[in-house]
Amino acid sequence: MRRFEDRQPPEPVEYEPASVKDLLVEMKDTAELLIDLSYSAVLDGNPTIAREVLALERQMDKLQVQARMSLMLAARNPTETEQLAPVLGIVGGADKISDAAGDIAATVLDEVGLPDAMREALSDAVEVLVRGAVADESPYAGRTLQDIDLESETGVRVIAIRRDEDDWILNPGPQTRLEPSDVLILRGPELGIDKAYPALTGSEYDTSDPSEPELEDLERAVDSIVLMKNLSELAVDLAYGSVLFGNEELAEEVSKVEVEVDSLQSRFEAWTLRAAADAADPIQLRGLIRLGSATEVISDAAVEITEGVLRELDVHPVVELAVQESDEIITRTQISPGSTLDGAAVIEGVPETEVSMSLLAVRRPGDGWILGPDVDETLTAGDVVIGKGTRTSAAEFGELSQVWAVSIIAGRNHITSSVRRAFANVRQKEPRMRH
Repeated sequence: MRRFEDRQPPEPVEYEPASVKDLLVEMKDTAELLIDLSYSAVLDGNPTIAREVLALERQMDKLQVQARMSLMLAARNPTETEQLAPVLGIVGGADKISDAAGDIAATVLDEVGLPDAMREALSDAVEVLVRGAVADESPYAGRTLQDIDLESETGVRVIAIRRDEDDWILNPGPQTRLEPSDVLILRGPELGIDKAYPALTGSEYDTSDPSEPELEDLERAVDSIVLMKNLSELAVDLAYGSVLFGNEELAEEVSKVEVEVDSLQSRFEAWTLRAAADAADPIQLRGLIRLGSATEVISDAAVEITEGVLRELDVHPVVELAVQESDEIITRTQISPGSTLDGAAVIEGVPETEVSMSLLAVRRPGDGWILGPDVDETLTAGDVVIGKGTRTSAAEFGELSQVWAVSIIAGRNHITSSVRRAFANVRQKEPRMRH
């Protein structure tokens, strides 16, 4: 529960003519930023970022009301009503993600306590969250993000910049210039962080494993919540993919992931309670419980996004227009025989190429969907790959696969070896999920 001083009454909202597409774009981009910033606040124990999350959450509340108003006016006949009904699910899902992010950030403001192992484990999540300062001698100092083109080169994104103590730049744009001593929060695959971090900070990125909790049950609880985070964000990616592609199979996979997250939450709560019996200060575990509950809500929101697909309702074209305007995109490509990707190995969720694309899922003829391909997975002709990357890397990936078309949607995360390690620790079995 949030502190009273962090609660504010809802802002009055009046109808204003607004594009449904623009509202959807802003809601989706805001929701994605909120997840990143909320976990960044936890990682860094930073109340300033946490308050920014709550401010963005209030903005999201206003956006979802405006979107509902616009949708009510947009439906002019039964056909449009059927097409726009699923959009309400997308709006509701984004709003739930926003609320969950606010609850995650509130753990920092409420000072409810989190084990150090939890913060360290977040740096081993699907996409690494890293904090680092721009060195004076960095080749990136004094240059804009567009000039550096960090995302295309490494798959790493600068999601926030702290300048002059408490001056934060959230979701910086391409014309934002990096200055020496800027503190950056980076998000991206570990392989990309390994490349970008030294150039930015002048020091090597520490890839050592996080310290293990002293209590075995607490270790399992921490592993569980990191896996819940990874799977919940994967569910959101797949949900948007199912909507854009009208793919019922992907929507069903979202439901299966959500069931897995629910099961993980149940075990997570049990292990946390067991750990409390032996912990020197059980109060420090309250934050874990809050994180677990909020993370589970994200997977629930993903299911809400897919409701229209599961009910076989055609989604209005405005959704496709909206999701194609995202900075980060998801691609669906099919591997052609003899292409560069035919026979390419997958290493920690990343294809063995120079292209900074990450894999979410592979549909293989005869095997169905493979979520989070294993480290020894090899792409073969006929595989349908759901991947994530920048627009530039998506185009290059499409060329390597020699696919005839690449469809795109807004994207977030990829599955890496951290998911496999978490499954091994939590369930003592391989994480590959075939259906």
